[in-house]
Amino acid sequence: MQRPKTLPAAAAFLLLASCAGTPTAHDAEPAPRPNVLVIVADDLGFMDVGFENPATFHDTPHLDRLSAQGARFTRGYAACPVCSPTRASLMTGRHPARLDTTDYFGAPQPGPILAAARGERKGYGRFVKLPLIPAPYVNRLVHEEETYAELLRGAGYRTFFAGKWHLGGEGFEPQTQGYEVNVAGHRRGGPYGRGKYFHPFDMPGLESKEGDHLPARLAEETVRFIEQNADERWLCTLSFYSVHTPLMGRPDLVERYERKREELGLEARWGKEGARKVRLVQEHAVYAAMVAAMDEAVGEVLGALDRLGLAEDTLVVFTSDNGGLSTSEGHPTSNLPLRAGKGWLYEGGVREPWVVRWPGQIAAGAVHEVPMQSVDLLPTICAATGVTPRAELDGVDLMPLLRGGAAPEERPLFWHYPHHGNQGGFPGGAVALGDWKWVERYRPDGGADGELYHLGRDPGEADECSADHPEVAARLARMLGAWREEVDAKMPTANPHLPR
Repeated sequence: MQRPKTLPAAAAFLLLASCAGTPTAHDAEPAPRPNVLVIVADDLGFMDVGFENPATFHDTPHLDRLSAQGARFTRGYAACPVCSPTRASLMTGRHPARLDTTDYFGAPQPGPILAAARGERKGYGRFVKLPLIPAPYVNRLVHEEETYAELLRGAGYRTFFAGKWHLGGEGFEPQTQGYEVNVAGHRRGGPYGRGKYFHPFDMPGLESKEGDHLPARLAEETVRFIEQNADERWLCTLSFYSVHTPLMGRPDLVERYERKREELGLEARWGKEGARKVRLVQEHAVYAAMVAAMDEAVGEVLGALDRLGLAEDTLVVFTSDNGGLSTSEGHPTSNLPLRAGKGWLYEGGVREPWVVRWPGQIAAGAVHEVPMQSVDLLPTICAATGVTPRAELDGVDLMPLLRGGAAPEERPLFWHYPHHGNQGGFPGGAVALGDWKWVERYRPDGGADGELYHLGRDPGEADECSADHPEVAARLARMLGAWREEVDAKMPTANPHLPR
């Protein structure tokens, strides 16, 4: 397989510098190579889980137990506020802006939008009226990129994928990226078969019968693979379609949360985020039912590890791919006190639940406030399994920190989303360094309007403070601009065909 191109010298320096001073091995004797279980939820927000939000309307007892048995990151982030780019970063340890995978796969490309703006084709109504034409993006995870599945398979691991892929269509499925077994992974970003979340699923490699529910079936297939390979080293990626739209819940669970909503006296309340209304209260019974069903499915897989005596031999990671959906498509959750949600560069769109468990290697109940991002998954898996990646990475190895050692040196985390989000978000970018966060809105003239926030004092990004800290704003703006140049980030362009 071809390897990625060598990075420019300055980019390589930045990447190596971000890892400088970070130990690559712990003083203790090396642990045996673990099995690896990566669980990824879809559209699950930071405030949707009990271990981050004890007041949540949702019930996540199995995820809460996982957190109590492992370590969680309170400043864990997705690399993008929408799904496919983050998923690509999880798989490769490389930033979506570097891969040009900056929007969900299937989003409109600039060519057809411009053709519609010129009157040469129909459609794209909202785009042709906007001042910015979104940047082009690559709509697949190309084979030249190296995934953690390819790395572990090359090291003798059995590899299994179940659920949402959304990283390419025909010729770019999970089995072309290192997975021996693929259950239900294909080009679609949601469960859009005939029965959607219920039988029939119409997904590759996933048979169903009357009464089957998708999250439970994905868990069942994952458990079956683990049972069949209990005596070997294995990697499982369980990538739920839950809790992505369409909003559909098991009737018994929907009834449970309708009763809970009534008992708590909860009612919907709304605010505004830009031109969009944003949900301010978690009380959506169907969404809560979807969260509960996913949590039950996680419990089935974790229970199988216990039953098979594999829990102590397995590194488990749980996260999501972007923030909770609060400004569109049913507005099913609230991310408060975080601002906005999926599709936005504010904290509600990119901050994620992150849990890592490896009994005997990672202290139970540990809480880390060190900022980290989805690009850190691959290097951390590689460190735990003794595998060496061949590509230059944007992420860093978190195992020294997780094992009780030193944290990575403070580093900037970057975002680049040069697109108009379906959820109302704007084309822009952001950088976070420590407690400071700089958010930019791209302009048609090639410039940007910036906003500065101090997340330590203001996690809800309500107090724009660049006038009080112009030197911080200028430094972060320069840092973000230099990074975009280093990764050759593609930018939106002015719409030359705006209606007069």
